[in-house]
Amino acid sequence: MIYLLALLPATALAVAGYFVLFLSARSEGVLRTFGKYLGFWAFTLAGLVILGAIFAAAHGRHHCPFGMHGAHERMYCPESRMEEPRDAGPPPASH
Repeated sequence: MIYLLALLPATALAVAGYFVLFLSARSEGVLRTFGKYLGFWAFTLAGLVILGAIFAAAHGRHHCPFGMHGAHERMYCPESRMEEPRDAGPPPASH
């Protein structure tokens, strides 16, 4: 599902990059150089969006949006997949 959500901004960035490259080819001087770099930067960002979506989908684990872990994560993110702490049982008897 995250792939489909990432395709929208990646497609928009690719179209914008192509448009900028097309316009920069018709320009002269510094504007042409700036347009070339801007177009390649848009394509780079589109690729990074796709790579980020692949990484997020492959990671496959829910993270708390507040960046908390442990008991705080269970309190603020009830849908967290963290297991409850297990009781180790009574301590061993000393002799």
